[in-house]
Amino acid sequence: MALGGGGPQRGTAAANAANLRRRKTAGGGGAAGGAGGTMLQFYTDDSPGLKISPNVVLVMSIGFIAFVAILHVMGKLYFVRREA
Repeated sequence: MALGGGGPQRGTAAANAANLRRRKTAGGGGAAGGAGGTMLQFYTDDSPGLKISPNVVLVMSIGFIAFVAILHVMGKLYFVRREA
């Protein structure tokens, strides 16, 4: 900040009050109880729903990609046979 600026000097009571006010409003809606309402809630044991390991998700994704590729190949072969 420039010399003689509009803000209070560091270390004064006004500066401390301004910093405290900034800290309170800048936090947003953070929960006091740890990870309640954050992205971490999805990765805890307390979260509701089906528990799937990352390896299962990876295998299912690769399987889905392979299934779609096979359907594309079968569709091309079926289309070629139908024209002949």
